[in-house]
Amino acid sequence: MYSERPADGLPQVIAWRSLRPPGGRQTRVLPDGCMDLIWHEGEVFIAGPDTAVQHHPARVPGQTFGLRFAAGTGPQVVGVPADEFTDRQVPLDQVWSPAEVRRVAESPTPDEALRAVAMARWRPPDPALVEVAARARAGWPVDAIAERLDLSARHLQRRVKTAFGYGPKMLTRILRMQRALALARDGMPFASVAALAGYADQAHLSRDVRALAGVPLRSLVT
Repeated sequence: MYSERPADGLPQVIAWRSLRPPGGRQTRVLPDGCMDLIWHEGEVFIAGPDTAVQHHPARVPGQTFGLRFAAGTGPQVVGVPADEFTDRQVPLDQVWSPAEVRRVAESPTPDEALRAVAMARWRPPDPALVEVAARARAGWPVDAIAERLDLSARHLQRRVKTAFGYGPKMLTRILRMQRALALARDGMPFASVAALAGYADQAHLSRDVRALAGVPLRSLVT
């Protein structure tokens, strides 16, 4: 069982929880341009931004709580640039003091503990990074995003890599795929999805989804 909701007081952050019963299946996790701070059965770790689909074997039954940081908000809470965690999962006590991590790990209410520690380190999202994410999700090309923000290509590359874990071209592909998937799951025909999400055509949509997700779009919708 999985559920999520906006995290109170933390813009651009989703609080989620998962309860895995015995005999759970392997999980496919798609790249989404986000960092997560995760508690699982007393272990706390950072899940960095992925560049491709990740297949996680069935975990030992139990509860998992997480905060998913979008729009480049994760590094300001964690205190480390996102590109140091790209395609990695890192125990939080390798980044923070063991005592601070222990308070979260041993909390009887880990969801509240995660939110509290994030609130203590929170800074408002950078409006430029929020706009980068919004334009990328809408399918804008990288040069148009840079022009919109009055940034050089090099400056945009540096800021996006630090905040999101990879460059603007990869970010655009990933967020465009996420938008396409949401539209397809709402029942929109794939040709219309391709046009609305910013792909050249349906074939372009199919190639990009398969490259990032490892399976055809239809497999992710049904």
